[in-house]
Amino acid sequence: MRTLCKWSLFVSAVAVLALATSSSAQVTKYEEDERMNTESHIGNLTGHAAAAKMDYRRYCVGCHGEEGDGEGENAPWLDPKPRNFTLGQFKCRSTPTGTLPTDEDLFNTIARGLDTSVMPPWNTFTKQQRADLVAYVKHFSARWTNEKAGPPIPVPPEPEVTADRIKAGQAVFQKLECWKCHGVEGRANGPSADTLTDDQNRAIKAFNFHDGERFKCGASDSDLYKIFMTGLDGTPMPSFSDNVKPEEAWELVFYLRSLQPMKTKEKAIAKQLGLKPINPNATPVAPAPAPQ
Repeated sequence: MRTLCKWSLFVSAVAVLALATSSSAQVTKYEEDERMNTESHIGNLTGHAAAAKMDYRRYCVGCHGEEGDGEGENAPWLDPKPRNFTLGQFKCRSTPTGTLPTDEDLFNTIARGLDTSVMPPWNTFTKQQRADLVAYVKHFSARWTNEKAGPPIPVPPEPEVTADRIKAGQAVFQKLECWKCHGVEGRANGPSADTLTDDQNRAIKAFNFHDGERFKCGASDSDLYKIFMTGLDGTPMPSFSDNVKPEEAWELVFYLRSLQPMKTKEKAIAKQLGLKPINPNATPVAPAPAPQ
């Protein structure tokens, strides 16, 4: 009789556990169905997560995974690793560090791709497909349920490129110690370059300005300006919005342009100046005020 009672208790416990598991699975399924109602809004376009399911499975799942966690079947062989959408954390944004990107930020990233990675420019998609994929990317993270995207940072008009501004940008490059990661010539060979890791403790490389013509998050001067002011969340590249004035950020843009391989006005001016790489051991000299 005692054995029978024990067996009955065991069967009851298993039944309760199965019921709880089933209930949990139903809740998860309900939550997934709710998230599939996620929308994106880009101009007059409204994207729908449910509409992008097949496109995601066809074009994105191999890298970003079924769950959007960046663990697709191709992921072990990729460097840098695919984005983990479940974290709701993105490098390329127009919004302050720590905040969600705008729908337009994600929309532009899908079209532009990410330089120095295997993320290609998906410019063959229609605008509606991209808007739908933005909604699908958002549905992986509960952050969009509880938070709104940050307000886009203001980008003031770009000033004229001058010799004084390029020299001032070099002083900013030294003051902020950008050379520790990017190297004194922008070759990504600074003393800290080999120690860099992302927020998931994975090795990450600094950007090589000497070889790269496009940036991770775009190609324009304003794209580079935004990188300084927003930072690349999840990486060692911080936001400098609290300690760099807008005019200093533009000066830094001009100096970094002078390091790049293509022919630019900044590069020509730096050559005329005979501008040498910085000396990390020298005390930075405050540049003369740039003309207004």
